[in-house]
Amino acid sequence: MGVIATNNRELNLYYNADSSIGMQTLAFVQASKKKVLAVDLSKTKVTGTQWAELANLLGIQIKDLINTEHPDFIKLYGKDNDLEGDDDWIKVLQKNPSVVTQPILVNGSKAMQVNTPSDVMVFLDKES
Repeated sequence: MGVIATNNRELNLYYNADSSIGMQTLAFVQASKKKVLAVDLSKTKVTGTQWAELANLLGIQIKDLINTEHPDFIKLYGKDNDLEGDDDWIKVLQKNPSVVTQPILVNGSKAMQVNTPSDVMVFLDKES
């Protein structure tokens, strides 16, 4: 059992309120018939265990949650960084949540990264 509480009647959205895609995704999710737990990454600290669980749900590595082309990332770590292990990448996420690639939507045991806010509708249609 994971540390992220999920069920099929609730949507968990991990987003950044400072990004337009994050705010648009939040609007789409709130328009659904499901209860929404919105986690604004710019205000709420996500634990390392939660980041690892989100990556696992998505079927990706933790480092793939990070936009290494983001100006904040490049400013702090450079284009040729020496980050290697999951612990390094988790520290990046915890200290600089603005570098998260895109919003993450979780419903029960399923998760997706939201490339465009309309992707949410396809995800919700599959869940109906």
